[in-house]
Amino acid sequence: MIKVAMTSVFVDDVAKAHAFYTTVLGFETRTRMDLGEGTLFLTVGAPEGAQPELQLLLEPGQGPIAEPYRTALYEAGIPCIVFSVDDIGAQYERLRGLGVRFTHPPQEQGPVLAAVLDDTVGNLVQLVQPRT
Repeated sequence: MIKVAMTSVFVDDVAKAHAFYTTVLGFETRTRMDLGEGTLFLTVGAPEGAQPELQLLLEPGQGPIAEPYRTALYEAGIPCIVFSVDDIGAQYERLRGLGVRFTHPPQEQGPVLAAVLDDTVGNLVQLVQPRT
């Protein structure tokens, strides 16, 4: 069996991304290393009990590969990552209450309800909940 252990999210500002993903989205810091010259190696993961093996590597999004890729996704309205939630309505209201900007509220998209938010560091993030 193969499982995803870590995936990268390219961001404008690693420290700001860390604050958003932990404080607003509720992830936990898993790894934090200062590599010098203002460079951080940060990973976050879901809170205890929710996919403990999966980590997001918050990576600097500048550079000849990452920046055009991230910019093209954002401008096309394509999320860089999708998170599954149990109650999209509750998450939508909670996050809006924290000032999170959504590009679209929860709506039906085939077999799921989906909403897309701006993570404040150059990405769109999709939340999905299976329709029942």
